[in-house]
Amino acid sequence: MNLIEVEGYVKRITFRNEKNGYTVLTLQTPETDKSGEKEVRCVGSFSYIAEGMYLKVKGNWQNHAQYGIQLHVSEFEEKKIENDTDSMERYLGSGAIKGMGPVLASRVVERFGADTFTVIEKEPERLAEVKGISEEKAKSIGTQFQNNQNLRKAMIFLQDYGISMNMSAKIYQHYGEKMYEVIQKNPYRLAEDISGIGFKIADMIASRSGFSADSSFRIRSGIEYVLQQSSVNGHCYLPEEELVAYAARLLMLDQGSVANEIDSMTMNKELLIDEVGVERRVYSGRMYYMEMNCARMLLDLNLSFSVDEVLAGKKIKELEKKQGIVLDELQKEAVISALGGGVTIITGGPGTGKTTTINTVLQILDEEGLEVLLAAPTGRAAKRMSETTGWEAQTIHRLLEVNVETGSDNAGMRFERNEQQPLEADVIIIDEFSMVDIHLFYALLKAIVPGSRLIVVGDVNQLPSVGPGNVLRDMIKADFCKVVRLNRIFRQAAESHIVLNAHRIHAGEDLVFGEDYKDFFHLEKTNSRDVANLVIRLLVKELPPYLKIGPYEIQVLAPMRKGELGVETLNPILQGYMNPADGKKMEREFHGILFRELDKVMQVKNDYQLKWEKRNRFGDVYEQGSGVFNGDVGVVKRILPAEEIVEIEFEEGKLAEYDFGKMDEVELAYAITIHKSQGSEYPAVVIPVLQGPEVLFTRNLLYTAVTRAKQCVVMVGSRAAVRQMIGNVNEQKRYSGLEKRIREMKVE
Repeated sequence: MNLIEVEGYVKRITFRNEKNGYTVLTLQTPETDKSGEKEVRCVGSFSYIAEGMYLKVKGNWQNHAQYGIQLHVSEFEEKKIENDTDSMERYLGSGAIKGMGPVLASRVVERFGADTFTVIEKEPERLAEVKGISEEKAKSIGTQFQNNQNLRKAMIFLQDYGISMNMSAKIYQHYGEKMYEVIQKNPYRLAEDISGIGFKIADMIASRSGFSADSSFRIRSGIEYVLQQSSVNGHCYLPEEELVAYAARLLMLDQGSVANEIDSMTMNKELLIDEVGVERRVYSGRMYYMEMNCARMLLDLNLSFSVDEVLAGKKIKELEKKQGIVLDELQKEAVISALGGGVTIITGGPGTGKTTTINTVLQILDEEGLEVLLAAPTGRAAKRMSETTGWEAQTIHRLLEVNVETGSDNAGMRFERNEQQPLEADVIIIDEFSMVDIHLFYALLKAIVPGSRLIVVGDVNQLPSVGPGNVLRDMIKADFCKVVRLNRIFRQAAESHIVLNAHRIHAGEDLVFGEDYKDFFHLEKTNSRDVANLVIRLLVKELPPYLKIGPYEIQVLAPMRKGELGVETLNPILQGYMNPADGKKMEREFHGILFRELDKVMQVKNDYQLKWEKRNRFGDVYEQGSGVFNGDVGVVKRILPAEEIVEIEFEEGKLAEYDFGKMDEVELAYAITIHKSQGSEYPAVVIPVLQGPEVLFTRNLLYTAVTRAKQCVVMVGSRAAVRQMIGNVNEQKRYSGLEKRIREMKVE
């Protein structure tokens, strides 16, 4: 069949999927074509596209039931726009160049005519000759124009390696023109540097670049990748047998080849082996020394301070009388330990008085005139700490003055507070400490000088940190400092059936329910469709009036991402009921997810550079800042296709602008995983629970979900599945050596 050829400039892009390049566009042809129309609707996959580009396309006519005749494009090529001032003007005014709309594009083309693109590319400073363009703006237009040309070239280059359009853009944005060198010399770097590219994609690129399957370079990259992935799963090391088996399976090579390469990497100090009995633990050099240094710095901090316990007891009594509270013996012990220990750990479940204990410590420290800093791992946890203590608290990253450098060989995240510029404080208190991983703990310890006191507060029965390590548990098990375990449930907390059942879960006991219970429910359902329908009904109809809160204040917490009741399935369903399409709200798809104005969304990675601002009701900006963090929840306010911007308003009125390319940092948040809820607290949570994998459906997962709620918990699903979770104490094993390091150094 002969293909139809059509030429013209892209007048309008109706739809585009950045993941696979599928595009619906309208071509404006120079003259009437065979269809009798000057405008041709085209559909197909385009590596890079922008309104105003001049294309030559080939394809076949097809008659769509809804849209009529359209050209299904199988081949296309971009034709250079030469001497065609009309096409130049349309391209420049299409939105491809930010800051230049149709009016300004018209002025530029009128001034420079057929030489417009040559001027922009080679003499962009001349654009300042046009009214409305400053020297700075002229430079920006020239840079953008060149970047667009380079990006197109990169897209075409990467197509040969089978890389998607969206991923190609991410690769180019990360490396720039160094991309070609990386792919030709070490394509395995892509797996380390680019989110979404795993070893298999990098390996495919390496294969197409001529790397042999059994090359030493490939095997080393595979070993490093397996270790890196194990850290994503929470491990600080891997037993050698497991590392060899995983890497051999990944590389599809025999285990002997992998073992030989591990020996070679160990001799070159690229890997380090810690022999414990007959087990050989394989570490990356960075992780090995991080554990060692954390242990050393902890022991250096663990000094003893002189405390008059009689005087401290009197102060505690005065505060009890003044504030109308009564501390039990363990709380008093925790207060005195915090005053006299270099490192103190206070742990306990909900309702056991951790907050009251810390508030008492803060009052006494304040009376003594000591400088105290409060922090938590997440923004939500820091906000809650501020609310419960009345003292300013911040994220650990903010405490350490995080700084992100871009555009240089030293690009990356670093902390301004470190051993050279330590924190200026007598006491540092960290809440929700179970969420702290080995990387963040190492950075924190480097910024604390011996003589400062470190007080960590957390619930050791919560899920461990998302990042590598088992820091809180290892510290407690190492038995090197004062650990106070609060275990009494106070009367007011005991009136909460949320607290009561949380402690029953921890004790391995069945949940209890009663007709008079107003804050804890289980609604029995046995199939996923019924569970999903009931969750919808609870969020849309039942719970908001019952609790007198808005639907977005109720959080669905799912045990898994995948599956019939996973967040990836539930979110689009809930979106359809809680924020349905109405023809007025703008919507757009990013990384396979449809986002709509007024959607509830969550930031899923820390972005320390993203700017935000607060505005009053007149639209005036009264506060500005930067930094949006993993777990922050907000609402999509506006989607602006022409500007390629999504406006999201987070809690406390922080309005942030996302370029379309940054939307892979955002997900729908009607339902989130229990892991993502760590450190957060919600007025109400709904937990869909049916059967699931034993490795995920554990006691501490359920415990974490229940303890996220302040007013109400509703479980929907199988009571038998809940009982199985309570009985499953086989938490996923984490390979962490911090406890061993502390014990070894303590003996020296």
